[in-house]
Amino acid sequence: MSSWTAAGLEVLRARLVEEVGELSPVDDREARSIEEVLHGLRTLPQPLDIDADPTHVTGSAIVLSERGVVLLKHKRLGIWLQPGGHVDPGEDPAAAAVREATEETGLAVSHPDGGPRLVHVDAHDGGRGHRHLDLRYLVHAPPDDPAPPPEESQDVAWFGWDAAIDRADAGLKGALVRLRSVNGSPDT
Repeated sequence: MSSWTAAGLEVLRARLVEEVGELSPVDDREARSIEEVLHGLRTLPQPLDIDADPTHVTGSAIVLSERGVVLLKHKRLGIWLQPGGHVDPGEDPAAAAVREATEETGLAVSHPDGGPRLVHVDAHDGGRGHRHLDLRYLVHAPPDDPAPPPEESQDVAWFGWDAAIDRADAGLKGALVRLRSVNGSPDT
């Protein structure tokens, strides 16, 4: 259940529509995702609420440090992804991205100094009859070893850019290629 007021949700919805609309897609998949996410943001009565509709917005984090990129192997799906998940009541997707990344990796992640930076979107099957409109934010972490809690995937690691791009799910590869061109290249 969403704990957003109607007015607060409309302000957030307008901001998210603007941020998603300003993205330049890295590939055809992201171009289609941008259109689907914009449609969902404009038409879903409660776009952040997992219980309101099988299609809903999620927040995830592309975690970077001088060690590279953090990826985790999804416990149920068995694919390598960025950390992320559902938006909690009263939370926005950028806050959900930080919370989920911290919970799933054990790293103290944070948004860049200028605030949350939306860098990619991907609309995909979330399993169990759900459709995720995933908003992906750039976050930074100290170069510490990941330390996920026991209930989370234990397959969490830092990867150099090339290794991360090779291992990542198809929906993430384009974002990593773009971010590598902007953020440099630790290739370990």
